[in-house]
Formats: sequence, structure tokens, C-alpha cells
Amino acid sequence: MSEFLCTTGLPEEYQQLTKSVRDFTRAVVAPVAAQHDADHTFPYDVVAGMGELGLFGLPFPEEYGGMGGDYFALCLALEELAKVDQSVAVTLEAGVSLGAMPIYRFGTEAQKQQWLPDLTAGRALIGFGLTEPGGGSDAGATATTAVLDGSSWVINGSKQFITNSGTDITAAVTVTAVTGRDASGRKEISSIIVPAGTPGFEVGPAYDKVGWNASDTHPLSFADVRVPADNLLGRRGRGYANFLRILDEGRIAIAALSTGAAQGCVDECVRYAKEREAFGTRIGRNQAIAFKIARMAARAQTARTAYYDAAASMLAGKPFKQQAAIAKLVAGEAAMDNARDATQVFGGYGFINEFPVARHYRDSKILEIGEGTTEVQLMLIARELGL
Repeated sequence: MSEFLCTTGLPEEYQQLTKSVRDFTRAVVAPVAAQHDADHTFPYDVVAGMGELGLFGLPFPEEYGGMGGDYFALCLALEELAKVDQSVAVTLEAGVSLGAMPIYRFGTEAQKQQWLPDLTAGRALIGFGLTEPGGGSDAGATATTAVLDGSSWVINGSKQFITNSGTDITAAVTVTAVTGRDASGRKEISSIIVPAGTPGFEVGPAYDKVGWNASDTHPLSFADVRVPADNLLGRRGRGYANFLRILDEGRIAIAALSTGAAQGCVDECVRYAKEREAFGTRIGRNQAIAFKIARMAARAQTARTAYYDAAASMLAGKPFKQQAAIAKLVAGEAAMDNARDATQVFGGYGFINEFPVARHYRDSKILEIGEGTTEVQLMLIARELGL
């Protein structure tokens, strides 16, 4: 896969995937995006269509219902979806990289057989219960606890900003919890699968968000929630370390999503600048507008190159933490900068929610916050530089 960086185009299988997702996005996603955004409704039909297309199973083996592809294939799909609807894109991103991937990476064979077939088909979703009200970027400050009582874990605590946690097809949430302390007194953090509907597990009302209005996001609470001891995901005490790996991978996926958002703004502006007339000429002939869009295109291409590079290192089995952080940083800022500039190009129309650039303007800010803030990415990059 790494050879594509020095070629004029992607390998044929990736091109075919990109075209399939682009066609699906235009035919299925785009016509309903504005309405779902306005109504704050979860796009079940669109999610079902993504499942039928195989998008939820892209990076998983066929033995678990997957498509036998790789993580880069997922990234290409996310880029295409995010050009039109970031809510739909993040539903897929969280469903795969934060929901199903921990099961695949760290689960027992029994857990994989139980959960993955429905997850890879898009029939079910699993939330990623990491962030807490008192933690934010400091995931090591986990306060949720899980005590082993006989053959059950008893969980108490809360989580917030959890994507895909309250839909009709949410099957479970994987939560990080303090399960003890080591000899030096440091927290032992483990991850545990909590099925939906377990007594004591409550999903709070959906957040009233600035953007991503068609994405499902809730706070969660756990009051003496009992689940079988076998619901431990991965080794006890490795939950935090395992989720850090998941977040490194997820940053590449979010970078791909951000790149799609940045490119979507370019595409909309190019179309509009060729059609819109002011002062007797099309605005694209105005150098101020043309140069603004040119800078937007440069940002999108830079972001794309960054996430391609990170994905290539990951799939080659090389260290990729720094590349993933750079990709997430560059792409998130590109999406926000392009959304701002696109809104300016569209003028008053850019302030009307039915126009895609207006939704991108509201949606893109979270790309500088979610799955690691810009400041966290800078910290990771500096640390990898030895600073």
C-alpha cells in the first residue's frame, strides 16, 4: 500500500471503493443530510445502506463478517462521506475504529464471535466509553470504578460525550474503569463491555450540540451495574494502554474525515464560484475569491498527504504515533479554516443551514477537539521529538 504515495493514483481496488462510496454519498446521503441535521435525527436508513455496502466491515477479516480490507480503505470511505455529511462519517468512524476495533484487537475469540458479525454488518453499534466529566483530555484521571464481586464486575461512575451510545441499534458500550491499584498506588485501568439495557446502566438525554446534529451523542451513568467477569476486554490493567493504541489509529481515521470536510468545502466553492455572478462577472474570476479557494485546495491536499503517510506507516507495521498526531492536527485545522473561508465565499448563503458549507462551519470545530484536542496533538508531537 505504501507505494501509492509516489504514484499518480491509487491502486485499482481503492479507486473502485472510492467511486462506490462517492456514488452512495450522492444518491443516498446528500438528499437527506440537511433534513436530518435540522431535525437532529439519527439517519438509520443511511446507516443501513452503509452496512449493506460493507463499509462497517472494511478493515475486518471475512471470518467475522468483514470485507477483508484494511484501515486505509476505511479512511478513503470516511473522506468521501465527510465531503457531504460529517455526522454520517463520524457514525461510521466511531462505529468501526472506536466500537468494533477494540473487540477485534483485544477481545477473546468468544467475544469476537459474539459481537463482530453484527458490528461489521452495521446492524449494531458499540460506544467507546472513555471520556468522563472530570477527565476530558486527561483520560488517566478515570474515576469510574469496577469491582470484581464473585463472577461479576460491579461498575459505578459516569461517562460523557459518547458517540453511538443511545441509538436503537446500540448493542453495548465498552467502558474504561479503575479495577484496582498497583504496588506503587497507581490506578489499574481496565476495559469492560457493558451491554445495552443492563440494569443500572442509564443513557442520558442527547446533547444539544453546535454541530454533528445527526450523530448520536449522550452522557452515560453506571449505578451498581453488574456484568459477567468474562466481559473484561483484554487483559486486566491494560485498558488504558489498549485504548491509547485505539486512539492513535482513530486519529488517522479522524484526519481522513477532516480531509473530506476540507475537500467538500473546496468542491462547493469551486461550483459556486463558477455559477455566482456579482458586478457583471462570475465571482471565480475575481482574484481574491480564486486565491482564497486555491489556498483551501492546498490545505485539503496537505491534509490528505498527511493521513496517507500515517496510514502507510501503520499498515507497514512501523511506528506511527507522531504521523497520526500530525495528520489529525493538520487535517482538523484545514477543515475548520476551509469551512470559515467557504462561508465567506458564499456570503449570506453561507450562513443558511441548508447549504453544506454552513453545516461544515458548525461541524468542523469539533475536529479540533474530539479524539484528542489540537493541544494534545502538539504535546504528542513534541514528545516524539524528545522535548
